[in-house]
Amino acid sequence: SRGFMDDLTITTQTHIQARWILTALEETATWARMTFKPKKSRALVIRKGKVTQQFELTIQGETIPTIIGNPIKCLGKWFNDTLCDKANIKKVEQQVEEGMRSIDKTGLPGKFKAWIYQHGLLPRLTWPLMLYEITATTVEKLERTINKNLRKWLGLPPSFSSIGFYSSTAKLQIPLTSVMEEFKVGKARLIMTLKGSRDEKVRMAGVQVKTGRKWSASRAVDAAESKLKHKEVVGAVCIGHEGLGTRSSCFWKRASDAERRGLVQKEIRAEEEEQRRTKAVEMGCQGAWTRWETDNRSLSWPEILRYPPYQLSFLLRAVYDVLPSPANLHRWNLKDMPDCSLCGKRGTLEHVLSSCQVALTQGRYTWRHNQVLREFADTLEKERKARPKKKKRTSIQFVREGETISKAKVGDRSGILDQADDWKMAADLGTRLTFPDIVPTNLRPDIVLWSLGTKKLIACELTVPWEERCAEAHERKKAKYEDLLTECRQQGWSTWNFPVEVGARGFPAQSVWRLFSSLGVTGRSRKAAVQRVAQAAEKASCWVWTRRDACSWQPTTTTQ
Repeated sequence: SRGFMDDLTITTQTHIQARWILTALEETATWARMTFKPKKSRALVIRKGKVTQQFELTIQGETIPTIIGNPIKCLGKWFNDTLCDKANIKKVEQQVEEGMRSIDKTGLPGKFKAWIYQHGLLPRLTWPLMLYEITATTVEKLERTINKNLRKWLGLPPSFSSIGFYSSTAKLQIPLTSVMEEFKVGKARLIMTLKGSRDEKVRMAGVQVKTGRKWSASRAVDAAESKLKHKEVVGAVCIGHEGLGTRSSCFWKRASDAERRGLVQKEIRAEEEEQRRTKAVEMGCQGAWTRWETDNRSLSWPEILRYPPYQLSFLLRAVYDVLPSPANLHRWNLKDMPDCSLCGKRGTLEHVLSSCQVALTQGRYTWRHNQVLREFADTLEKERKARPKKKKRTSIQFVREGETISKAKVGDRSGILDQADDWKMAADLGTRLTFPDIVPTNLRPDIVLWSLGTKKLIACELTVPWEERCAEAHERKKAKYEDLLTECRQQGWSTWNFPVEVGARGFPAQSVWRLFSSLGVTGRSRKAAVQRVAQAAEKASCWVWTRRDACSWQPTTTTQ
């Protein structure tokens, strides 16, 4: 005989028919030596189209509980007598509100509360959002509640855009996930699972995944499949400086069912990110990062948890220009005039951190420049000392006839610093830098490395400009020292000119990565060096911002 499910639902119009069915099932179970579990079963009696509790159904002498007072859970989904999801949707909304309230009452710092939401509450919401017939409008309401608490925990104003939380292509990326994005991906995964089921009856059942009128999951999946098929026609596309064959692609035609589900989900995430990017471009102050000429920064949770709370808040608000600068306070109707307290000009964030002539005269920007330069100098000095002295080869390695020997492997660090073993370095810190006695000049690059034995010279010039002016600063500094290095080359020296830029808010330009790679600093060492340089600029700008209204400038030893 075939097995029976524990969950038993009986729909009938007369009590006599119900009793007859239960008697038949009981006799069948006795013949098949099976035992029913009434406590794990549910009864549903419908009389004249309405649910009723007038009749009581029993089996094996035990009463079957009704589904009216005892909802049943199957595959993570609750079923009650209404057989609809209204009550369940309200439970999800309650779960979000109570969860955020409980996290807020923990007494932990705000960044820890954000971590608990990401790894504690959000995973509990993804399954109900996928199963229940919840609309996109309801999910947007839930996300607004979550965003409100995230702003509060991270010390951000109510005007801070949610793009700063969830964008994966922004200049500053933090590891938070959007509930709306997870909802769309979950619904798409459900459709693909039903369409690709191995059971033909499931595939042909025509199950509809309802998400409301604002967004349709079925149309989104069809659009994603069309894009993937079009990408297959186009073929693999290289991005940036990638060469042929650098990027491996999984095409739709050759993909398995599991791979197709992954491709569709990835495409829907990309569509969601494209909408965020489009919205950011349309924004004024908070979308200015779309015009930056620097690399992206991605903060991990260990980095965020190590951040001082004020510095993390400063970084987020500075990137999206929601700091209380005089211009912003005037725009928010909180100040009569948008003038800078030092020079009287319009006090935008760019003016305060990069363009104020009084701050420049007082040495505020020079102090920040030296803070970043010190990190560069420390890294290059360590790399200079870490280069081993070259040793003369005293033995010859012979190879037997018919044998082969592998070629000598080049070390992980192979750059300009490996071309000599007598490097000397001078940095324009503390004492006035003196250019090596090669040609007479009054120019002083920030860092100079030279080798007398091999006649090689490296000049590095650091600039800490506003992020939108990095390319301009690079060309200006490069032209400044080009004539000097040309004269050195005429004296028989090999020279390299490395102008580097680190944004005022801690975003290094591509020239920083190029400098370390050319000198032989690669892998994790390069990543850690760039990270230290970025944090030095960010901390210094945070201190400059904190002291923006002070008439005098006296940086303390703790900030150095």
